[in-house]
Amino acid sequence: MPIYEFQCEDCGEIFEELILGNREDEIVCKKCKSSRVKKLMSQVAFKSGSKFVSSLGSACSTCKGGTCSSCH
Repeated sequence: MPIYEFQCEDCGEIFEELILGNREDEIVCKKCKSSRVKKLMSQVAFKSGSKFVSSLGSACSTCKGGTCSSCH
């Protein structure tokens, strides 16, 4: 499911929103109800076998390089 992070340009609140279809222009800040929001770049992680692989190329958030024992 496409869940995106947004940040309000008025109050700075960061929130997640599930986007179904093409309704990005309807997103409003959950805190102040402003429609001045921008989509943030988020990291994505996938499980591959017994380890997690992130969109940044590391195996997990704890080791950054995929070499720690907690990821494997």
